[in-house]
Amino acid sequence: MRRLFKWMGWLFAVPVGLIAGYLLAAFALPFFPANRDAPVAHDVEAYIVSNGVHTDFVFPARSAAIDWSTIFPAEDFSAMPADADFIAIGWGDREFYLSTPHWSDLTAARAFNAMLGRDHALLHVEYLSAAELQTDVYRLPLSQAQYASLIHYVLDTAQLAGSHGVNVPDAHYGKYDAFFAANGRYHLFNTCNNWIGRGLLQAGAKVSRWTPLDANVRWHLQPGGPMQRTDGVDGLGAGWGEPKPTPH
Repeated sequence: MRRLFKWMGWLFAVPVGLIAGYLLAAFALPFFPANRDAPVAHDVEAYIVSNGVHTDFVFPARSAAIDWSTIFPAEDFSAMPADADFIAIGWGDREFYLSTPHWSDLTAARAFNAMLGRDHALLHVEYLSAAELQTDVYRLPLSQAQYASLIHYVLDTAQLAGSHGVNVPDAHYGKYDAFFAANGRYHLFNTCNNWIGRGLLQAGAKVSRWTPLDANVRWHLQPGGPMQRTDGVDGLGAGWGEPKPTPH
């Protein structure tokens, strides 16, 4: 019996220890960020959006650097907003993405399968207006060179047919979003937030060395949605002042 209790104790202690170590690393590493002395630039209107668990990149839909609609074209979406100034791009587990449009759809089996990396990955892409980027938005301090690095990072993740992303037919959460085939596999040590953090790391932005949680991605960023014109008129272009304050 003593030996049985010893083995039961180990069976309990090992997973608890692993979970504790995982969380300890997640919350300790932000205090020792990579690219600590990276120069801060605001050459690109780029952001991170968070739902409290998952983070996405938000880039200008069209710029001199890239027109994302050539990669993720309008015909792959149910509709396009008239004022689609931005595009949100996230990465995650295929089964989890397609089967969990709402948190109420989450099951233990789906979460467990995602953590084990049993399925392929997808990119979730959504076109957004500036007005939609008001809360849970964080400004990315990027130079043009850093943005170019992130563009290559996303394109390397996407599976392309020619110059277009490989669309998943009839898979949508709403009118303005779609899913595309992606490289890699989601698992406990390679989460959607890890994908974001790895891109920022490669681009030379200040970021935690490991970002399994959304808080790790946001840690070194300042809240703020699209900038507001100094004349008080919302929109994009010249005459922009300081970022809008964003409650969080």
